[in-house]
Amino acid sequence: MRSLTIAGMTVPPEELELAAAFPAADRDRWRELCKGVLRKSGAATEDTPLETIEELLSTTTYDGITVAPLYTAEDAVPGRPGLPPYARGVLPGAEVVAGWDVRQRHAHPDPGVTRAAIQADLENGVTSVWLTLGQGGLPVTGLPEALGEVYLDLAPVILDAGAETQAAAEAFLALAAGRGVEPARLTGGLGADPLGLAARTGVPAELEPAAGLAVRCVREYPGLRAITVDATVYHDAGGSDAEELGCSIAAGVAYLRALTDAGLGVDEALGTLEFRYAATADQFLTIAKLRAARRLWARVAQACGASLGEGGQHQHAVTSSAMMTARDPWVNMLRTTIAAFAAGVGGADAVTVQPFDAPLGLPDDFARRIARNTQALLLEEASLSRVADPAGGSWYIERLTEELAQASWAWFQEIERAGGAAGALRDGLVEDRLAATWAGRRDNLAHRRDPLTGVSEFPNPTENLPVRTPAPPSQGGGLPRIRYAQDYEALRDAADAHAERTGRRPAVFLATLGPAAAYTARGTFAANLFQAGGLRTEPSGPGTDPADLVSAFRESGAGVVCLCSSDKVYADHAGPVAQALRAAGAKRIWLAGKGDYPGVDARLFAGCDALEVLRTTLDDLGVAR
Repeated sequence: MRSLTIAGMTVPPEELELAAAFPAADRDRWRELCKGVLRKSGAATEDTPLETIEELLSTTTYDGITVAPLYTAEDAVPGRPGLPPYARGVLPGAEVVAGWDVRQRHAHPDPGVTRAAIQADLENGVTSVWLTLGQGGLPVTGLPEALGEVYLDLAPVILDAGAETQAAAEAFLALAAGRGVEPARLTGGLGADPLGLAARTGVPAELEPAAGLAVRCVREYPGLRAITVDATVYHDAGGSDAEELGCSIAAGVAYLRALTDAGLGVDEALGTLEFRYAATADQFLTIAKLRAARRLWARVAQACGASLGEGGQHQHAVTSSAMMTARDPWVNMLRTTIAAFAAGVGGADAVTVQPFDAPLGLPDDFARRIARNTQALLLEEASLSRVADPAGGSWYIERLTEELAQASWAWFQEIERAGGAAGALRDGLVEDRLAATWAGRRDNLAHRRDPLTGVSEFPNPTENLPVRTPAPPSQGGGLPRIRYAQDYEALRDAADAHAERTGRRPAVFLATLGPAAAYTARGTFAANLFQAGGLRTEPSGPGTDPADLVSAFRESGAGVVCLCSSDKVYADHAGPVAQALRAAGAKRIWLAGKGDYPGVDARLFAGCDALEVLRTTLDDLGVAR
């Protein structure tokens, strides 16, 4: 071993022990250490085989992918940025990249308001404009006014007009021509997506008009992408990451067939598509999803005979609508920051951060400012764009990308066997598959295995929600649009309506037995659960005397009781207290913890069905829902 010079001092090799003083690491030794920890928690015993330790520490995604507790170099997937299969990005392997397109969405129906909002965005860091037109957004006739301050040859404009795509495209192209913009300098996208429209509305997809727009763009407007494969519709219906990816690839293949039938070459057809994906607060799955999407599309391009270098997928990542909450909406700022971080790390070409107040209606100036500044912070202060594929080399991300791609490809093949994207939508295959996934997620949300901060966990019962102008309704009729918080928020709405109608919020009396040290943990747990349903909780304070507790119960005005304390205190006092409160008129008595005691109707515990507890309690208190 060579000597080492540190701060001008030469350290002889015999003093350079460092890690050499420790035994070499190996997987079995790591398992033994984990087993020791699991034994203390009761999750493992002395007889538990080492081979099963990793299974005890693993979790499973909604796509059946096992997330292991340990990854090694054996899980690495080779590849370089800018080279097929593009999991590491579609740009050549530059050490410094320019960042992503900061794209913000506008859907206000007033052209004047939209014009001012677009101008503020473009003056403060936004680099492209995403316009929702037609039903659910700005009237197509308002397009010239809304874009009145936009230099169309400098700022890309992406249209999203649904059933009015053709009219919106013609209006946009006419506007550009009227301003003298050279066709070759026009950038952005026309947003044609008949399959996405069919998924949202149930209206059969017509691909020929979209193909016509694509041919026109290739021939006359090379900077415009005619077609958007919007996969967020499948995410918003409750689908998993692999389901979102598989549906998007199936739609992309359907468009490739239509475009080549219309006379475009494979390379030309590939260049006129953009893919839109949802980015969530699960940063690792979002990173892996975007990387897997590029890998999948590169495989499609290869199978179609595309030229080398033409199989890169152009991606637009949008922070998830499904993960957003109408309650405690300020937490949405945290969710969208994590999602935007993941989208950037995952290699998205364009990123949209939804304003935190989007579930409440049309966003205000402050919300839009925070949304765009979230991206500015990630790009400028966090320097997130200065490294190509920052997730590359993470064995966990590499393996997750590979397994997600495999699961997505299997679902894509199933769709193809069913007749392709249009057939799978028409026959209900997609809807049934997404509904099954949503049912599983909904159950996890109900049991709080999937927590929602500010909603199912740590709710703010005294919050004053900001008031926003309602957003114009969009066309429905197809796949449902869900939000993960919707069931809890429906109960909160019912409790709020009851409070407004009666002048008193429905309440649960927390009979906190014994000293504070005995009841605080379970009292906090119970209060957190009941408040998630909009219920007021009234703790009794320390004590075990049944008469005192009955007096406090009557004074609280509550109709339901929850006993909160330690098992030791329960053993001596739960039964007598429960029976006294029952005699005093308690409609139902819950107990936080374990054990069966006289007078107790049911128990609360970690992993219980919180939604069922809340529905039962609201019913007991006469709250209409």
